[in-house]
Amino acid sequence: MKQAGDSLALKEMRNVEKSQTEKKPHMEQNLKERVYEQIRLAKQASRHLALLSRPEKDRALKAIGERLLADEAAILAANERDMARAEVDGQPAAYLDRLRLTPDRLRDLVEGLGQLVALNDPVGEVTAQWTRPNGLVIQQVRVPLGVIGMVYEARPNVTVDAAAIALKTGNAIVLRGSRSARESNLALTHSIRAALADSGLPAEAVQYLPYDAHESVDLLCTANGLIDVVIPRGGASLISRVLRTSTVPVLETGVGNCHIYIDRTAEYAMAETITLNAKTSRPAVCNAAETLLLHRAWPEAHRRDLLARLMEAGIELRACEETRRLHPELADRLVPATPADWDAEYLGLILAVRTVDSMDDALDHISRHGTGHSEAIVAQDAARAERFLAAVDAAAVYHNASTRFTDGGEFGFGAEIGISTQKLHARGPMGLPALTSSKYVVRGSGQIR
Repeated sequence: MKQAGDSLALKEMRNVEKSQTEKKPHMEQNLKERVYEQIRLAKQASRHLALLSRPEKDRALKAIGERLLADEAAILAANERDMARAEVDGQPAAYLDRLRLTPDRLRDLVEGLGQLVALNDPVGEVTAQWTRPNGLVIQQVRVPLGVIGMVYEARPNVTVDAAAIALKTGNAIVLRGSRSARESNLALTHSIRAALADSGLPAEAVQYLPYDAHESVDLLCTANGLIDVVIPRGGASLISRVLRTSTVPVLETGVGNCHIYIDRTAEYAMAETITLNAKTSRPAVCNAAETLLLHRAWPEAHRRDLLARLMEAGIELRACEETRRLHPELADRLVPATPADWDAEYLGLILAVRTVDSMDDALDHISRHGTGHSEAIVAQDAARAERFLAAVDAAAVYHNASTRFTDGGEFGFGAEIGISTQKLHARGPMGLPALTSSKYVVRGSGQIR
């Protein structure tokens, strides 16, 4: 039985990889059939996964980690080819950082798999139970979503994280990454599927769509009855396309126009440390700060010193007219902000700066320009901080901490599949429970209505 399964899995892997060498017209002619065949295979595999025990799933995750390390040379070589192509294409530094795999980053992915193994399996968890007067016992039980469609850009680490979280929660997954990371994604998927086959599980549970045509995204997003949910993870244009075209339910992950608001009661050293971390620790990620809001009543020396320190750190500051007027000694180094700067997700060492007259002004600015991702206040006054936390409408709000903590690992979820900025089903970092639904299990003793 296992030998037959392995043979089918390895044959399918070879077919998917072979498709990369086929001529484009032939690919386009058969695109719908190819995409739907992969989705149907994932659907079939999902029925098997839904019945797996936690030990079976955890063994598979361990096997994936071992296979990724064993295949390190091939994976990094594939990533080098992607990196070389991206550099020739003139991609910016932030893009290259998201695309790059290193031995340390690969080991971090394997460590994330180990963290997932250590986490409880949510599938089968009874979230509520009660007994009706007629004796019926009703339970609400977590179950897998089924088949997840994942559309993402540039980040090969998502291939591993998404597949692992899907498997831990008994879901099959169909991955569609960007052309820029295709070699890396194919190498990672090959390792994942080989590990599944070696573990006696259906390799068909993890599918990678290797097609450049945008129509492959549309086909994935309209595969009603086969795909249960689509998760887009990337820039605004990708997310917009998925939301616009999808007839399958979408778990929306949003861009991160995150704000740091320095209240008039903020302590300087803390404000400096938090702002620098939120902007510079890894500027190319969605939880990095993009706008700094300074309360006018915060001491002038504090405002001046913080702006100077940020520029010393290599950050380009795009400041409002009032900020430039209040600090004439820095004005020639402060780039005049334009209206577009308040809505920008720079994903680099650029920070918009605005001086506000009150907390209400800061809240109004965040309401108009924020993306509902992560917002922070630095303040010593606890009551003022609580007001900010209650008023801001975002997936994660912080008091005296960096926005960089909006991350599944930092929240203790293990690897995450994305950060949801919507309000239905899941919000914020999406760990294991976010990839489950529920069903009601009703047990009786012959009751009729």
